[in-house]
Amino acid sequence: MAVNIAVTSFYNMATSRLSQSSFLVLAATVFATIFVGFGVNAILRPENALEFFEFQPPAAASDKKVVDGLMVVYGARDIFMGLAMYSAAYFGNRKSLGWILIAGSAVAFVDGAVCRVYVGKGEWNHWSYAPMLTAVGSVLVGVLDW
Repeated sequence: MAVNIAVTSFYNMATSRLSQSSFLVLAATVFATIFVGFGVNAILRPENALEFFEFQPPAAASDKKVVDGLMVVYGARDIFMGLAMYSAAYFGNRKSLGWILIAGSAVAFVDGAVCRVYVGKGEWNHWSYAPMLTAVGSVLVGVLDW
């Protein structure tokens, strides 16, 4: 019985469209959780989140206030991206979920570019996961469906 179910499941997976794989939705929800976590961290611990960009915390109190405010904006952006991913995954719109992941990879690219241009290092902290977002997003959109 268990062998028959496993064979049937494998057959169904092999004959179905790759964009319909439940593993892709699981991967997207993992990415969503990471984005939400980064966002919460940026809001609650702005100095720690600033380290992801290789920036040093400002010394002056007035500069710290500005940076802390910008980190709330950054945190809200990441939380929004995570919630958008959760929403598309929950309501089953795989193409929307795919495009949100691809957009998330563009955000990661820009974050890395900021590190490269303004600090001169740290870009791979962001660029390393952008291709994963693009790959999962592209498959969800249906690029590999035949």
